Amino acid sequence: MLPRFVGRLGAADVVTVANAVVGFLAVVLAFVDVQLAARIVLLAAVLDGLDGVVARRYGGTPVGPHLDSLADVASFAIAPAVLAFVVIAEGFDIDSTAWSVELAGIGLVCGLFVGMAVTRLGLYTAYDTADEFTEGVQTTLAATILGAAVLAGVTDPWLILGATVAFCYLMVARIRYPDLLARDAMIMGVVHVLAILIPEAAGRTFPYALLTLGIAYLTLGPLLYWRGGAFASKVYGNA
Repeated sequence: MLPRFVGRLGAADVVTVANAVVGFLAVVLAFVDVQLAARIVLLAAVLDGLDGVVARRYGGTPVGPHLDSLADVASFAIAPAVLAFVVIAEGFDIDSTAWSVELAGIGLVCGLFVGMAVTRLGLYTAYDTADEFTEGVQTTLAATILGAAVLAGVTDPWLILGATVAFCYLMVARIRYPDLLARDAMIMGVVHVLAILIPEAAGRTFPYALLTLGIAYLTLGPLLYWRGGAFASKVYGNA
């Protein structure tokens, strides 16, 4: 007897499920190799953009949007929170295997990140119907900035802690973020892939470039990026 998903899931759904698997791998690897875990988080962001491309090419399914949000919980809520937890704990030289007040505080902040990311994903699925913008920082963008920072060697625990706290608010803020144009989404995708494949090339140029582009969109996008009626791509998706 065939599994019940046979004939119900499309090619884009397969990519989405792969995204969830990659998110789990990033969580596991964070406790072994934070650099590799950061690369896996960025790979999840690439897959998140790819499922939209595949859906437009081959068509989506009714289950697609639900799978997308569920996969994003693994890859862009839990995975970056665990990555931040490990980087912050190591940066403050806190033993992550023994309970302490400091460790509990870091865990609380990272847990709040997960909670706000899940809330943002739920709100997006239920209420965000606009074609050209979304409210609040996309979970994909938050994860990308954290992952790129780690790959670029920007691992000061205070900076990562501050960024994690800031994203807890920004993901559920009422700030409107416009979708990326297809051209810019392609550029971001190429930089993503290069940062994953050759993160140490030319003095970590590609992770730095990805981090710079991500922060530029985070800070300037709501004010300067609007393009009326332009086709947008789902690399920073809306989730």
